[in-house]
Amino acid sequence: MKTATDRPEPDARDRIVAATQKLLAAKGIRALTVAEVADAAGMSRAWLYRQFPDKQAMVGAAIVAITDAFWTNARAELEELDSFADQMIVGVRVGRGAYDDPGPVLIRLQLTEPEEYAACIGPGVAGLIPGLAQFWRPFVDAAITRGDIAPGHDPAETAEWVARLMISIGTTPSTTLNPDNPADVSRHIHRYVMPALASDPG
Repeated sequence: MKTATDRPEPDARDRIVAATQKLLAAKGIRALTVAEVADAAGMSRAWLYRQFPDKQAMVGAAIVAITDAFWTNARAELEELDSFADQMIVGVRVGRGAYDDPGPVLIRLQLTEPEEYAACIGPGVAGLIPGLAQFWRPFVDAAITRGDIAPGHDPAETAEWVARLMISIGTTPSTTLNPDNPADVSRHIHRYVMPALASDPG
């Protein structure tokens, strides 16, 4: 006779990702097991493997979801701002928020388990950059219309570059830029990023 844990609901993938996020925060990548995730998600390992082929794919999906959720929730906040520079400055703060609850999870994993993190983010990152670029595309289009960005810039390329910048500024340790210091981020955006965007790329 089948039990409830053998017949997961249609949101099985979301439950697995949510359980993986919680366990990543508590245990890290190496110590996390598929059995623990399945138990936390309320399903059997067999059903979990129907959603994800292995632990790396499962953790990669959880890492991407942490960032995606914060960008989705940030859309309305960024739409209230009048300049692309301000949107990027706030964007760094929003992106950093993805690492604040229940602690700087992704940064900690990158620093303490770099090989495991790289192996897991590999399968997930294929969707991370395009997803963030898609998020930034309407803001880039509006900035070109406003004149914040020179019209010669390709909108799709620019949106992807901005997505990469947000990831780099928000997650890469630096001796010259503290991503948690709005003044540092503002100086960097105004000194280096906006002049590049305001210039004719030709």
